[in-house]
Amino acid sequence: MHRIRHLPAHPPAPAAPALVAVAHGSRDPRTPRAVAALLDRVRELRPGLDVRLGHIELNAPLLPDALHALGAGEAVLVPLLLGRGHHVKHDIPASVAAAPALRARVAAPLGPHPLLVEALHDRLTEAGWHATDRGSAVVLAAAGSRDPESAADARHTARLLGERLGGVPVVPAYASAASPTVPAAVRALAARGHRRIAVASYFTAPGRFASAAAAHAPWIAAAPLGAHPALARLLLHRYDQARAAGAAAYDIPMNTRFPASA
Repeated sequence: MHRIRHLPAHPPAPAAPALVAVAHGSRDPRTPRAVAALLDRVRELRPGLDVRLGHIELNAPLLPDALHALGAGEAVLVPLLLGRGHHVKHDIPASVAAAPALRARVAAPLGPHPLLVEALHDRLTEAGWHATDRGSAVVLAAAGSRDPESAADARHTARLLGERLGGVPVVPAYASAASPTVPAAVRALAARGHRRIAVASYFTAPGRFASAAAAHAPWIAAAPLGAHPALARLLLHRYDQARAAGAAAYDIPMNTRFPASA
C-alpha cells in the first residue's frame, strides 16, 4: 500500500498593496462622478486590486481618513494630478507622515506621459478637431501652479501633444497661479495668424477651472480627461512603477523629487 505524501503547503501570495488614488477635490458635483468612473475602469483592468480614494480637500473621504482606514496595511498613493506641484511635493507626503503605522509609497504624478497625450488627442478628436491648414493651434489649459517644475511638466506635455498633432503649435496656459492665462494664450495665437484655435482640457475631471478654460475657446473645447481608458492605464502604470521602486520608496521625505516623465 502506497502512502500518500503530503506536500508542504505553500504560503499564500501576499496581497498587493492598496492603490489609493489621491484627487484634489472640487465643489462641482460632476467631479466625484468622473473620478468614480475612472476608478471603476481601473478596477476592471486589475480585478482584485484594492482601489481606494482620498481627497486633498473639499470632498470625502479626505486623504488622512482614507489612510487611517488602512490601519497598519500597505498602500501606494497615486496622485490624480498632472504635474509636480505643491500637493504632490508637500500635502501628500505630509499625510503619509501622519500615518506612521501604514507602509506607504507615493507614486509620481500622472504627467507628463505619452498616455496622457493619447487621451488629450482623443478628447480633441471627439470635440471635432481637424487640422486642415496652418491656421490651426491648440491651447493646453491646465490648472496652474507657482512651482516651476509644474510649469515645466505642462510645457513637456504641450510639446508631446504638438508632435502627436503633426507639428501643430500647442501653447500651455493656466487657470490660476501662472501665466499665460487661457485668454492671453488665445489672443497671442490669434495675433500670430492662427484662425482655428482649440482648447485642450488638461484636467482629470470637470470643475470650475475646466469650465472657465473651455469658455474661452474661439473654436472647439475638448472635454476633461475623465475616465479615458489611457488615463486608467496610466494610473496603474504609476502604481506599478512605485511598487517596483523597492523598499526604499517607503521613506517619503517632504521634498520628494519626482521624475518629469517615465
